[in-house]
Amino acid sequence: MRQSSVRGEGARRRGPGPRDGGRDGSARGEDGGASRDAGPTAGEGAGSQDAAAADTGSQGGGSQGGSRAESRRAARADAQGGGRRRKGKKGPRRKRSRGVRILRWTALTLAVLIVGAAGAGYLYYQHLNGNIKKAELDLGDSKLTKPEPNAAGQTPLNILLIGEDDRSKKENLKLGGSKKDATRKPLADVQMLVHVSADRSNMTVISIPRDTRVTIPKCTDPKDDRVYPKQTFAPINESLQHGGPGCTVATWKELTGIYIDHFMMVDFSGVVDMADAVGGVPVCVDANIYSHDSKGHGSGLRLTKGTHPVKGVQALQWLRTRYGFEDNTDIGRAKAQHQYMSSMVRQLKAGTKLSDPGKLIDLAEAAINALTVDHGLGTVKKLYDLGNDLKRVPTKRTTMVTMPWEYRNEGEYVVPKPGDAEKTFSLIRNDIALDGKDKKKKAAKVPAPSMDKGELPVVVQNGTGSTVLGAASGRARDITAEVARLGYTKATANTVLTSQADTTISYPDKARHGDALALAKALGMSKSAVKESQSVTEVTLVVGNDWREGTTYPKSAADDEDKAPKIDDTLNGDEKKCMHVNPGYTF
Repeated sequence: MRQSSVRGEGARRRGPGPRDGGRDGSARGEDGGASRDAGPTAGEGAGSQDAAAADTGSQGGGSQGGSRAESRRAARADAQGGGRRRKGKKGPRRKRSRGVRILRWTALTLAVLIVGAAGAGYLYYQHLNGNIKKAELDLGDSKLTKPEPNAAGQTPLNILLIGEDDRSKKENLKLGGSKKDATRKPLADVQMLVHVSADRSNMTVISIPRDTRVTIPKCTDPKDDRVYPKQTFAPINESLQHGGPGCTVATWKELTGIYIDHFMMVDFSGVVDMADAVGGVPVCVDANIYSHDSKGHGSGLRLTKGTHPVKGVQALQWLRTRYGFEDNTDIGRAKAQHQYMSSMVRQLKAGTKLSDPGKLIDLAEAAINALTVDHGLGTVKKLYDLGNDLKRVPTKRTTMVTMPWEYRNEGEYVVPKPGDAEKTFSLIRNDIALDGKDKKKKAAKVPAPSMDKGELPVVVQNGTGSTVLGAASGRARDITAEVARLGYTKATANTVLTSQADTTISYPDKARHGDALALAKALGMSKSAVKESQSVTEVTLVVGNDWREGTTYPKSAADDEDKAPKIDDTLNGDEKKCMHVNPGYTF
């Protein structure tokens, strides 16, 4: 095991020490005491130490010149003040010499242990860093930009979690799938976006079923520069085959309009190893379940009614079960994955699995070996810092949902539900919690404009640079003309194309807040579209993909910006629910 080899290397670095104790020091450095399995050299070193500590006139315990029993008796007699003194030696001096030697040995042993532990820790840290697998974050051509910080300088954090079904490894093939799949490229069978609010007060986890039909944008594989052309109406899990996780990230960005900061991808065997390291994750079913039928459908999961801690292969079966939960579709599977993830988060937050250093190391090894991450998360420190960031979010403010969807083609696949899916994405883009528990802002007095609208400089920019839909040409020019018609005669067009889902109005400081609100009202836009930004110097209107045509801002259900659409399978991080078992898969 890598861990053992690293520790061994650390132990070799800390020995030998000074001549009179190097061998014994290195032997003790492994386990805090003299090794029973040490060879003759180590044994002689230990014997020398015993003799030095019990020097009472014999020729040295453990040597051929006298027996160890005699040495021990002499040492006890000397300790009681009755042993024979060596000729020409004075008692006090001999006692001082013995004390100095004991102190010297103790100090040396402590020094070796401290230096050795530090060396081993550094080597282990480097070992973990060296095992982290990394890939490009985004393989598309998206012009989507990171959200601007809020007034407190905080920005939200979005991480895409991907579970891949790579079967090229023997351990993965053994855990699931057929041999004919061993040569095909892996699919992204689990996809969840973790959105952490800018103030770290809440977290939303949204899943998209693997058979959802979407547009996969053009992606370029950085390994061989192969270009995968845009593919319309394709299963979202196939995005991983277009160059790697960076294309799945690009697909999510284009579908949702959400900027993604990082991704983390894990494979079959990694799920098993991590579940083992955690010690099992409690899950619950409302009836006996056996996910298997005569046609070979099912994951093989077999549980009796109630709550069970699943780990190893059983944990993987839970996460892969489709036949046996709910209506035997990916929707039920996504719900089971939410319950598993929620339970694991509760368990880790409780800290019971992290108090044992051995278990913590096992978890670190399992996580590092299982993960592929983007370069921005490519060190142990960055992963550690991310973990600390996520720990700040209380479980009661964690909400897990599946993207609003609807069946198509007699249930063969699903598509994003018109209106509701976009509304959900919009709430996440605008950092609004789906649990509805955000603190309500007091209705503040609307500030008055700082100047006449005819004197206000306004910059208009085209933000419709979607790689899926293509840019809507002339939007900056057309809307600049409309803004001028409304009386803002100093409006000018910025010809640089950008991309964002929502039309926004940004202002540089509080002095211009009233001016930005007045412009939003004139265009028929909501107050939530108005944001303070440190990156603009004038009031700036970016025309998003929600306004790709016409000069009248489109009205929609999104005007009620703080209200989430009804989603049936929402799960709160503190809830402990049982999965509903399909009657056809019980026993």
